[in-house]
Amino acid sequence: MKALFNKFILLSITSMLILSCKKDEVRVIATDGTPAVLTASAPTLVLTKGDAEKTAITFTLTAPDFGFDAAVNSTLQLAVKGSNFANPKELDLSVKTLTKSFTVIEFNALLLSMNLKPGSASDIEARIKSSISPKLAPVFSSPTGIKVTPYALTSFLYVPGAYQGWNPSTADSLLSATSNGIYVGIINFTPGNTGFKILTKKGWGTPEYGKGASAGSIAVGGGDLQAPAAGSYKLTADVNANTLEFAPYSFGLVGDSPAGSGWGSGPDIAMQYDNGKQVWSVTADMGIGKFKFRLNSDWGTNYGGAGDNGSVKTGGDDIAITSPGKYKIELNLVNNTYTKTKI
Repeated sequence: MKALFNKFILLSITSMLILSCKKDEVRVIATDGTPAVLTASAPTLVLTKGDAEKTAITFTLTAPDFGFDAAVNSTLQLAVKGSNFANPKELDLSVKTLTKSFTVIEFNALLLSMNLKPGSASDIEARIKSSISPKLAPVFSSPTGIKVTPYALTSFLYVPGAYQGWNPSTADSLLSATSNGIYVGIINFTPGNTGFKILTKKGWGTPEYGKGASAGSIAVGGGDLQAPAAGSYKLTADVNANTLEFAPYSFGLVGDSPAGSGWGSGPDIAMQYDNGKQVWSVTADMGIGKFKFRLNSDWGTNYGGAGDNGSVKTGGDDIAITSPGKYKIELNLVNNTYTKTKI
């Protein structure tokens, strides 16, 4: 009798465990998911460079519901209105993050990466993609529309000096591609004309950077700056740290085609840089033969042809001249192209 009772107790416990397991299995079955609800702190944004570090926009979302407490992967998607999010910009959010803020400069960079036109209003949409597993289809919030006007990131400093008659309106420039306070440009200082200043606008009376208290430093209101010597230099001005660096920087033609050059036996034929066009150019007598472009008369950095389509690449092929004469030759290292035009 006792043995039978023990078997009954064991069977009861086993049955309870099986039922318990079945109940646990039911509790972890996910539903199809209820998407998040996304809102934006502003329906219209006109971004300006002067507000770069301020908060531009904050996105707020409700937590999506997949039927149980799971770790949800959420992604903020931005797209041009009408594109149906065919090629969205995506930013992954931390687990359980319900807000995401962007500074003006951060959001502006995102908008420019979407090929929106600076200075013009455009309509974009934002939504949240939520998922808990690669095996389950994600759910998407309803799109939130925003009208945005980004600004151009590029900003300039201007470098009037003795090399161009101290005329701010025609001065060469230094460029900051992201307006981060670091400006770079190439200036050709002619013999005996190495003095210059740096302006924030093309006119005297604006903030003027001159010589600082220590070597390599600049300061508003300081005396004239001086290049190390005549020649072409890459200038790097950091107005955050108030520093200025010079690096010799000039491209020239080398080869058996440019008159008087040779493959290094004679001087390279110096090219001049146009800061506005960002193009190196020279007019030179060219004979039948070949040539390449090189930096600072050194083979460490040289450019040659990359096929017959006017492209260049580092260490590329020799470029042929088949008809002698005077040529205007241009090198564009923004687009990695060159032209050779007989004149």
